Amino acid sequence: MINQMNINGYTAVITYDPDIDLFRGEFIGLNGGADFYAADVKSLHQEGKVSLKVFLEACQEEGIEPRKSFSGKLNLRIDPDLHESASVAAAASNRSLNQFINDALRQSLN
Repeated sequence: MINQMNINGYTAVITYDPDIDLFRGEFIGLNGGADFYAADVKSLHQEGKVSLKVFLEACQEEGIEPRKSFSGKLNLRIDPDLHESASVAAAASNRSLNQFINDALRQSLN
């Protein structure tokens, strides 16, 4: 299970903090931090809306783009044996290693 919550098109990862006995949401992919806490899912969603609103207002006031931008470039370190196996599998499927990994990531995220 992936513990995510979507609020107004922004994704937050949800965890449980046993020290304070609350759920914690943290928006990801932002140019800053925005988190929120609540005891139940309904309240967590409400608190997330408030946190996101405050964050977006602050970004607008400061002239900051709220979402991080991603270049599409990724420096990946993997086990050499896995690298070899992926290269062989890519060649066997008549794809570049880059396309093979791209396809594998896309498939695993769907």
